[in-house]
Order: sequence, then C-alpha cells, then structure tokens
Amino acid sequence: MNTSETRQLCAADMRSHAAQFIVRATLSNGLPLAYSVASLRTADFVVDGLRKGGSLHPARMESTLLGIGAYVGEVLVRHAAAVWTDFGESERVQYGHPVGIRLPNGRVWSPLSAVAARYASPTADSLQAFYLSLGAVGSLARYSEDVVTCITTPVD
Repeated sequence: MNTSETRQLCAADMRSHAAQFIVRATLSNGLPLAYSVASLRTADFVVDGLRKGGSLHPARMESTLLGIGAYVGEVLVRHAAAVWTDFGESERVQYGHPVGIRLPNGRVWSPLSAVAARYASPTADSLQAFYLSLGAVGSLARYSEDVVTCITTPVD
C-alpha cells in the first residue's frame, strides 16, 4: 500500500473500509464473509489468489489489500475485544501504516501490515493462524518477527 494513501487513513474509517470490501468481494466473487473467525481462512485464500494471479492494476491491488486488512482488523474488533486506533509516530514507523488495532491487554497490531506480508510472501503466516494464536498464547508476545511484531504501548 502506498504511503500517501495510508497516511490519510484513520481508525474511525476502518469499519467502513471493511464493509466496502465485503460488498465488493461478495458481489464479484460470492465470498462467504461474515466477520467470523473462520472467514479469516477465506481472507488467506483471497490474498494468496491475488499474489498468484497478479492481474489487478496496482491501484486496485492497494485498495483490495486495504479492504482485506480492514476486514481482518474488524474480525479482531468483533471477536477479540480489540479497538481500532490511530498509531503514534513510533507505530507508524514500525508498521508502515497509520492505523491498527489495540487489544485489551494494551498491545497493538497492524492487520494492514499482516495482509501486506501475506501478499508479499507465500510463506508468511496465515491471518487465521495469527488470530487463533491470540487465545492459545494468552498474551501477544512476538508471534512471528518477520510478519508482525506486537508491541506494548500504554492505553490512553
């Protein structure tokens, strides 16, 4: 995703980006997306298909990856009690995006970065596997340093 586009993003808009992605994905491909944890596997397949197909115009690809990232974040908001948050400068630098989610334990994560990593590499961790690890680990210690690094920041 290009820096100028992502710099204009804000936490208050992410739910809308997710909803727009669902409309586009459902109308054009009939994808079963209902903000469920199981649907994150579908998000993995979509990202993998985009990487393999490579037929989208770069601007359309950025918009689609943004939508998928917003969708993944919204699943965390709905099922893991996360909230969308505007990142401070250090998180913007770390994740390369101005927004992400904050979990109840105060840790932050960037679903946009996770989707971008999944798109860039077929060996990147599954979006669904990351979500499932939240319950298994209990706290968001470093899950996979080359895909996503969670940091502790104070809750405002």
